[in-house]
Amino acid sequence: MGFLQPTNGLLEIDRRPITSANHRAWQSHVAHVPQAIFLANSTIEENIAFGIPRDQNYDSRVKRAAQQAQISEGIESWPKQYHTFVGECGIRLSGGQQHRIGIAHALYKQADAIIFDEATSALDSETEQAIASLSKELTLLMIAHQLITLKSYTRIVEQSDGNIKRAGRYQDIVN
Repeated sequence: MGFLQPTNGLLEIDRRPITSANHRAWQSHVAHVPQAIFLANSTIEENIAFGIPRDQNYDSRVKRAAQQAQISEGIESWPKQYHTFVGECGIRLSGGQQHRIGIAHALYKQADAIIFDEATSALDSETEQAIASLSKELTLLMIAHQLITLKSYTRIVEQSDGNIKRAGRYQDIVN
């Protein structure tokens, strides 16, 4: 994601090197959903839009991101809906709800690529499928320990000890 400079070689995206001069611009195109989701002691909508300035489409962007992350139905059934407070570190939410809000935040950013770092481990398979379907609109990089999580992805790369062990489609890897 460009947080660390390579100690050897260089990082290239679309055959263009990422340098100290352009890495911030490149990072604006990438969103990250970590395994441990950070939630502020604030509302659902503020956590979805966290750190990103409000714009004229704020409400519709928050709702669209929640729909894509498969959490809008739940939120809209609550009395305060998007104005519901999540509590310290999201204590008022289940693990799956916390992860869906983290995913909604990444989608709210409207990045070209989203990196999921074991971020779907608390989700049901139906929601995982919905997340995978986003790959039609943007690039998804899914880091997972369970191969079945990657079943619907275009290309799987297995890494071991810092090296690529094998790469291919799901069917190629399981065979």
